Amino acid sequence: MKKYISPIEDIISEASKGNMFILVDAEDRENEGDLVIPAEDANADIINFMAKNGRGLICLALNEDKVENLGLSLMSSNNKSRHETAFTVSIEAREGVTTGISAHDRALTIATAISGNTKSTDIVTPGHVFPIKARPGGVLVRAGHTEAAVDIAKLAGKNPSGVICEIMNDDGTMARLPELIEVAKKFNLKIGTIADLISYRINNDHIITRVQSEKIESEFGGEWDCIVYKNDLDKAEHIALVKGRINSNDVIPVRVHSVNIFEDLISINPNRKNLISKSMDLISDLDSGIIILVRDTNDDALSNLLKKYSGNNLKQDNKLKEYGVGAQILIDLGVKKMSLISDTNAMPINLEGYDLEISDRQPLEDNN
Repeated sequence: MKKYISPIEDIISEASKGNMFILVDAEDRENEGDLVIPAEDANADIINFMAKNGRGLICLALNEDKVENLGLSLMSSNNKSRHETAFTVSIEAREGVTTGISAHDRALTIATAISGNTKSTDIVTPGHVFPIKARPGGVLVRAGHTEAAVDIAKLAGKNPSGVICEIMNDDGTMARLPELIEVAKKFNLKIGTIADLISYRINNDHIITRVQSEKIESEFGGEWDCIVYKNDLDKAEHIALVKGRINSNDVIPVRVHSVNIFEDLISINPNRKNLISKSMDLISDLDSGIIILVRDTNDDALSNLLKKYSGNNLKQDNKLKEYGVGAQILIDLGVKKMSLISDTNAMPINLEGYDLEISDRQPLEDNN
């Protein structure tokens, strides 16, 4: 399947040319896909194409500023949808439309909504176009098609808005990657992934700031430099514990740890208890190294984790963001080569864009 996925740079190039493309979450045959195009290029022909060949709901992805400028309220003040998609009330252009549902009318409504000259009085509700508010920070905060459409439009130098439409099969089921590939071949469309977009933005956007540094004394490993970093996008703070002198020419032992209150403090999972203290003891024995403690800052992080442990097994897919934050902290600390302390071989982001190299790996559990 990988050979049918275009680099995100090619997707951005397509957007800059005003071309439509398909966007999926990742290179996974179970993924659903959306037709996506910068909103400023969504003319009547494009809307008609989406209605005929996408068959899903045609939506307008807008940034927060535009939603506020148009005075649009959220469709629900208590969003309980599976992915917390931030639909606003539906809209229509006040002037120039008839029923509002035709391809021409919907294209006109979209053009009116995204115009820099539009006032809230130029739009009426309800209507036949469905705006969705993208989260500030884009895919680095929420890995959704809404955020991806806005991010790609911005990266392409376009109006920061996009039109998206889910792709369905002829029988009404959702098209998965094998079917999406056939759609792409039929209409000469490129396929990109949100995962690649996240990696691209992590590699190209500087998102962390060092805010405080103090020496601390711990039961585990003695003295450490404790450095607090802030994520400029979601304002969350993360910690780097540094032992010894960090020389960019050396291979530095590194542990990137996603803080989990249930495992790290309550020991709900006996197989993963005391990982932080074990890491600190290991690095102390090695005389130098870094532990990065990354927090999950999603609003529902704790409740989702609790559901997972109670048997609901909800998928938590924050690794891209966590490793991206960790990588930028390592760069700030002067790391070039690392010995990664981990019991898995997973590495969800491409470190080459950071000029970081994993020279070797060492398991944590085998050292205890």
